[in-house]
Amino acid sequence: MAPKSTIPGFVLLDKEAGETSFKALFPLKRVFCTKRVGHAGTLDLRASGLIIAATDRATRLLPFVEAKEKCYSFRLHLGYETDTLEWDGEVLEQDERFDKLSDLSKCPEPAEGHEGLFDASSVAKVLSQFVGDIEQIPPKYCAVKINGVRASDLMERGRNVELKPRKIHISSLKVIGCVEEADPTCTGKCFAAFDLVCECSKGTYIRALGRDIARALGTFGCVSRIRRLRIGKVTLERAVKGADLTAADLVPVDQVLDFPVVRMNDKELASIRNGNWIPWKVPVENVGPEGRVFAANSAGEVLSLCKYEPGRIMADVYLASDG
Repeated sequence: MAPKSTIPGFVLLDKEAGETSFKALFPLKRVFCTKRVGHAGTLDLRASGLIIAATDRATRLLPFVEAKEKCYSFRLHLGYETDTLEWDGEVLEQDERFDKLSDLSKCPEPAEGHEGLFDASSVAKVLSQFVGDIEQIPPKYCAVKINGVRASDLMERGRNVELKPRKIHISSLKVIGCVEEADPTCTGKCFAAFDLVCECSKGTYIRALGRDIARALGTFGCVSRIRRLRIGKVTLERAVKGADLTAADLVPVDQVLDFPVVRMNDKELASIRNGNWIPWKVPVENVGPEGRVFAANSAGEVLSLCKYEPGRIMADVYLASDG
């Protein structure tokens, strides 16, 4: 087993579909010999892709990661809606104007009276109404809590739930492809399917987005193949599968969070470690509105997250272990 590192960092994981976000963290406990692990931004059980995880004191930085913009790819199935808003859930609504097709034939023409409604260009036109600041009602099967209980747990107990709209922001939403063949695992009649990419804020539910796009088109919809491609500036290409994780995959925190890094001498770092503030006469550039900076040692290793004001730097979160 690898020894525990004294320098904090993040782990970039590629979660597999069918694995819970909680279970995806198990390799961290084994590789870094700790029980204190966490992650930023839960992915649905059936979703896959990037999870940014942390161990020990670095878990205190995860709220800053979770606040970052996310990017997802997903497949939108038109024609029916399910209880989970996923392609294989229990069908609640079915558009009976179309028969189920075994071959979507490169976006076939819709039924008479709906010409051009479900081709890629028409879907793209509808997407513009979802870009910007919007309100979204989360799926009933989700982690939103009602009186301390997750909505999905209440649904599984046979309780119906009503969730309030939440404000989200979508900066980009595009159609990137049209699906040629129907998925045989779809539980409803699917007459068209498209692949999309969405860049959005924290709190956005892709399943709910698929539902709403379909309704804007005058039909029903659900999604599949949700995959998170990016969190902030970190892309999925840098992630590793949990089974392949090693201690060498620990990523320095300043490669994930873009707070300015200031280097300090041993005396200054000791003061920060004790929870004190130190005078800082050199202006720090590119400090965001939150006024956060990383404090690093002479080797450039980040040991603390601090608060910066012109003239001084104050201790906030000391990250390195006592060892």
